[in-house]
Amino acid sequence: MSIAESRTAVTPDDLLAMPDSVSFELVNGQLVEREMGYHSSRVGGEMYFLLRRHCGDHGLGWVAPADAGFRCFPDDPDKVRKPDVSFIRADRMSTADEPQGYVTIAPDLAVEVISPHELFGDVLVKVNEYLSAGVRLVWVIEPNAQVVHVYREHGGTILQRDDQLSGEDVVPGFSV
Repeated sequence: MSIAESRTAVTPDDLLAMPDSVSFELVNGQLVEREMGYHSSRVGGEMYFLLRRHCGDHGLGWVAPADAGFRCFPDDPDKVRKPDVSFIRADRMSTADEPQGYVTIAPDLAVEVISPHELFGDVLVKVNEYLSAGVRLVWVIEPNAQVVHVYREHGGTILQRDDQLSGEDVVPGFSV
C-alpha cells in the first residue's frame, strides 16, 4: 500500500470523480493506493464469488467486490475504505436505498486479502477502523500463509488451511 503524493487534501467527491478511483482509498485527505497482486486478486475474486452465490441463493443481502467504497467512519467522515469483499444484510439496505456513490453504513462483513507488498500492521489498522465503525465480522486472508484471521468486536482467532471458515450469525449458512 502506498500513499500518493498530493499538494492539497483530496475529498471523497474528488476521489469519486477520478477515472482511476477504484485503485485508491482516502485516509486523512490523502490517496492510498491499493496494490493487489494477481494471486491476492484471484483469492479476493473467489471469495466474492462464493459469498455472492450463497447470499443470492438465500436472499441474505448484498455482496460487493473491491471497488465498493465505504464512508462510514465516525472518527473521520471523509475516510473512504474499500474492503476486498463486503457484505450488507438485506434488512439494512434495500435496492431502493442502494447509493450511487459511497455506502454510508458499515458493512456487516469486511474481507481483506493480504497483498504481496502490504504490511500486516496496515491491515490491522483497517480491521480496527472497521470494527469501530460497526462491522460485525472481519476476515483477513493471508494467501501465502494459507491462514484466515477472523475478527469480531471482542476478539479474534486464526484459522489454518484445514479449518472451516464460517459466516457465523453474520452470513448464516456460509462456510468454506
